[in-house]
Amino acid sequence: MKVAVIKYNAGNIKSVMLALKRLGIEGNLTDNPEEILNADRVIFPGQGEAISAMKYLKERDLDKVIKSIEKPFLGICLGLQLLCSHSEEGNTECLGIFDGKVKKFPNDLKVPHMGWNVGSLSDDVIFKNIKSPAYYYFVHSYYAEICEQTISQTDYMLPFSNVLKKNNFYAIQPHPEKSAESGEQFLRNFLFEL
Repeated sequence: MKVAVIKYNAGNIKSVMLALKRLGIEGNLTDNPEEILNADRVIFPGQGEAISAMKYLKERDLDKVIKSIEKPFLGICLGLQLLCSHSEEGNTECLGIFDGKVKKFPNDLKVPHMGWNVGSLSDDVIFKNIKSPAYYYFVHSYYAEICEQTISQTDYMLPFSNVLKKNNFYAIQPHPEKSAESGEQFLRNFLFEL
């Protein structure tokens, strides 16, 4: 199986590559459109800042490449946020795969939202064999609002999208590669069940 991990000037890529290796997959870290389009699965991970990440994608036409992908696609953390329509971070127009907007947590909350929290489960195959309660590890200062494509939510004084889905596109706000049993099963389902 060929798994492309999109390289776009964002942090936290190494932990995703190691998680894939633990599952028997040698991921290909690339910003080459042909390699991305020819992969069996595409992962769009990262930590970082929306405006500079979108700039990198547009300079390499990766924004257009991502929108054209028909294979199973997974956005993680910043990857989820960039798949939404707009981010308050830098007033950034994002990729628009999902309808939701990305907002900054209110000032009265401790930010970033960091540590373990629970995500709801639905009957989607991406949650197959994940035990309830499903704990995931989060590190983020911005959140995707609940929208029509939300299939799991988390509460941090307010509800936000934990997992989004539209057609072949999935996205998860926490870091499955750092989320122990729940996260590993989530990645396993993405790789082997879709």
